Amino acid sequence: MTPLRDTAVAGHQQPSQQTAQQPVQAQPASTQATAQQLLSQATLGIELGSTNIKACLVGPDHTVIASGSHTWENEFVDRLWTYPLDAVWTGIQAAVAQLLDNTQAALDALPTTLAGIGISAMMHGYLAFDAADSLLVPFRTWRNTNTGPAAAELTRALDFNMPLRWSASHLYQAVLDAETHVSDITFLTTLAGYVHWQLTGQRVLGVGDASGMFPIDPATGNYNAAMLVRFDKLTAERGFTAPLASLLPAVLPAGADAGRLTENGARLLDPSGTIAPGILVCPPEGDAGTGMVATNAVAPRTGNVSAGTSIFGMIVLERSLTQVHEEIDVVTTPSGDPVAMVHCNNGSSELGAWASLFGEFAKAVGADVDMNAVFAALLGAALDGAPDGGGLLAYNYLAGETITGLDEGRPAIIRTPGSTLNLANFARTQVYSIFATLAIGMRTLAAEGVEVDSMLAHGGLFRTAGVAQRLLAAFVGAPVAVAATAGEGGAWGIAVLAAYSAAVAAGEGRPLAAWLDASVFADAQTVSIWPDRSDVEGVNSYLDTYTAGLAIQQAAVAAIH
Repeated sequence: MTPLRDTAVAGHQQPSQQTAQQPVQAQPASTQATAQQLLSQATLGIELGSTNIKACLVGPDHTVIASGSHTWENEFVDRLWTYPLDAVWTGIQAAVAQLLDNTQAALDALPTTLAGIGISAMMHGYLAFDAADSLLVPFRTWRNTNTGPAAAELTRALDFNMPLRWSASHLYQAVLDAETHVSDITFLTTLAGYVHWQLTGQRVLGVGDASGMFPIDPATGNYNAAMLVRFDKLTAERGFTAPLASLLPAVLPAGADAGRLTENGARLLDPSGTIAPGILVCPPEGDAGTGMVATNAVAPRTGNVSAGTSIFGMIVLERSLTQVHEEIDVVTTPSGDPVAMVHCNNGSSELGAWASLFGEFAKAVGADVDMNAVFAALLGAALDGAPDGGGLLAYNYLAGETITGLDEGRPAIIRTPGSTLNLANFARTQVYSIFATLAIGMRTLAAEGVEVDSMLAHGGLFRTAGVAQRLLAAFVGAPVAVAATAGEGGAWGIAVLAAYSAAVAAGEGRPLAAWLDASVFADAQTVSIWPDRSDVEGVNSYLDTYTAGLAIQQAAVAAIH
């Protein structure tokens, strides 16, 4: 157990290097290569997150040359969360175009060829195609919770926790519901797998992302064969006879050659024609895997927390869990090592909504502030709040939450008449709402005897130094580190995985964890914060009230439609 500190900030900084958040302003002085030579050794990472599509160009020293982004939002159509596939390509092309403009501004040159490309995206979900490669139903994202009956039945039949989000749960629910499209399915994949397929023609998936479609056998690095047999028996009893293995993408580990950018793929990626075909593309990965890479948390006893629209914590396991836990997913690192994952559907979106409201108010009274300043003010105020939230209680449930047994959510703020309603307590409980459900799941892992030396955090929530990081340390009861590279998140992480594939192709023999330690993070700048005693006491009190108050959420879902 990590000892508590009476002061939360006990940071250490290793020797600094140019961080991933600092775009290159001119040609690096450390090399005599021309800008074009530098770009030919660079890798491009693209990640399709829940609210943002980001492109990141990373040099051979793993620092960021340029980036680009595009904002998008999911749609709630026919009671299912989805994104239209046209928006996938509009967003990718916009992010890449912005990246190319920024590269030109930084280096007075454009990349025509690269050392590698990688695609990452939000995990899980359901993309089903027929023999003509046509999408059969709109993309069903990880956020949907309509798969409860399927997930429960599969969990019993496979003796393995099958989350609602996983692709196999979506497929089995469609079979249970006798949806007519299932008889036409010839291929199932994730969002990252779909984009990779369109760019390369290869129906493959990185093992980390594949582990969110169907369970992986760590001994083989492939889908669990015994569980496939059981799944096929269940579906055959309901008239669906296609073997699941024939529908799923092939599984590849980190470092593998997952194909080359085709001419059609190059046009999809970059209609300007700047980026040429023929570039090596690494196995596509999910945002969980790229988060592990971005935080260098791929070895046993390391863990990471990724905070965005959803929030999840992951710990690389030393041994298998002793029993099935519905609140714990077992996935893998990009190399195929087992990982315990606590995934919460609801992350920082509600905090973002309140920040927008305060921004509107500021403008209404004549203050000229941008959203970064609003977020900084809110997060800064949170540090002044009472450790237990001052009697306020916040739920960020925009969607259902499996860990707390909710099929739907109703964002709420509750307080007692004797509570202290001020900005500090309000802000603190909003941050608490992001971490509370995660902490409930982490308690299950602690009871299993799972140990972690430190947690590494990444995502925009942690860019305001020392706030969310400090409060998260109290919730997980372990030191929380934030690296300079963590702000770049998954787009940087998948670009690093593309660099690893390029290194393996050139003869690199080290496993991913050893390569990351030696080649990427050897001089990484990190700051660690230990749990503060008063914060821990406060969040424990808050969690007791939070857990008791879940009945309010259940009543709200039943009463308000």
